[in-house]
Amino acid sequence: MHTAKIANKQIVILGGGTAGWMTANLMAVKWQKSGIKITLVESPAIGPIGVGEGSTPQLKSFFDQLGIAEREWMPACHATYKNGIRFNGWSSRKGFESYFHPFASRIDAFSAPALFYNSIHRRNGLNVDCHPDRFYLSAKLAEQHKTPIPEHNFPFPIGYGYHFDAHLLGQFLSTKAKALGVQHIQAKVVNVGMQTNGDIAHLQLDNGSKISADIFVDCSGFNGVLIQKALKVPFVSFKENLFNDSAVAIPSPVSQPLRSQTISTTMKYGWAWDIPLTNRVGNGYVYSAEHCTAEQAEIELRKKLNLLDSDVEARHLKMKIGRVEKHWHRNCLAVGLSQGFIEPLEATALHFVQETIERFIEVNEKNHFSDNNQDEFNQQLNQRFEGIRDYIVAHYRLSSRDDTDYWRENSANPNISNQLKHIVKGWMTGEDISQIIQQAKIQSYYPPFSWLCILAGYGIFPKQLTDVPQDNPAHKYDLDYVDDFIQRSSLNFKDHKTFLDLHL
Repeated sequence: MHTAKIANKQIVILGGGTAGWMTANLMAVKWQKSGIKITLVESPAIGPIGVGEGSTPQLKSFFDQLGIAEREWMPACHATYKNGIRFNGWSSRKGFESYFHPFASRIDAFSAPALFYNSIHRRNGLNVDCHPDRFYLSAKLAEQHKTPIPEHNFPFPIGYGYHFDAHLLGQFLSTKAKALGVQHIQAKVVNVGMQTNGDIAHLQLDNGSKISADIFVDCSGFNGVLIQKALKVPFVSFKENLFNDSAVAIPSPVSQPLRSQTISTTMKYGWAWDIPLTNRVGNGYVYSAEHCTAEQAEIELRKKLNLLDSDVEARHLKMKIGRVEKHWHRNCLAVGLSQGFIEPLEATALHFVQETIERFIEVNEKNHFSDNNQDEFNQQLNQRFEGIRDYIVAHYRLSSRDDTDYWRENSANPNISNQLKHIVKGWMTGEDISQIIQQAKIQSYYPPFSWLCILAGYGIFPKQLTDVPQDNPAHKYDLDYVDDFIQRSSLNFKDHKTFLDLHL
């Protein structure tokens, strides 16, 4: 990278919260020796949305890049470990009413091939076990309320994410960013000044000052103050694919034992999250406002939590589901909710934030802060949005719950992509799911094992199955061995709370 090309560059980030402060930290770490000045402007009157309190394993690499240890940030954010997500009630098929979606781990190579193999035979009508929970160590760790961090003598790292207090995480990251030299201005933007060529020139603040920059980063949330309002970049709604547009959140007392998984449970008009923190449980109900009112949603969630007579406050949120046409347009990059949002069913929001920033840094270092690769950058992010959208849509389209209009309309929704149709058709006709995903070149969004977990976890197999003798090729894998291997491997992991108390 030619330092002379970027020296004295000014970057202004509009908006704090997790997205803004993640952006500030990554840019500061990457460019702190390059003469770039980074300023973050946020209004003290606007609090973080904070819908999501869970992550994918990508967040660990974020903290690794910053050189921040888990023992430093996790206690500050009441954070816990996350082995994966349990889905309750998404299928009504006998034996498949619940399933677990793990994160990828090297040790899966010893057990997961049996699931891939068995799925082909069960889809062809043979009675072999195909419930994904049986084949992944992470599912066993979650079932036993264990940490994903193994003892020293166990040489296999396990993929994991985190649960955390989103508001506290934003505060923690703000302190780190300011220590790296990021300037913090607390003020409200009252006007966006434009250059004659259509770029953003400056932000007019309510304290009477103007702040100019070479690059503006829009972390202003669903408002999209810069990317959508000032630059008029169109928004592509996913409403026809995903019905949910609202949420209500209610905290409850800390759970015992301390779980190490997110739980997603279907409700009448959407689904509820259950996220264990060290000081409380984060609960919420993501629902469609076209199918029920905010009051109905709150009552249904309170009933689930046995808090119907409690005075604990409920927080109501509106969500804008979809994406902008261009995430990087002229001299503005949209990050976080301003660039788009897919409901938090698979905790992808922070993953999107991190990937957007990292790709933007990479492209600009390669091209010395030119906009030569804007089109390619936007195309890649749009493809990622749509790839993840398809996976989320599959949860609804394939669900066998049918007790309300909401679930019946989801199951009958014709607005699904050709890509998703191809995946489901290939599954139903007994094709190799790995080959389907690889040929479609979508494995970087959700890999084959993720698709296998949802399709097998929903029990999407023929109703009539034929029993075959043990010497049949369908019984190639010894499942008693798989059970024993996973159980004995799980002995190398501590109870979740015990581990947190000892190490954090």
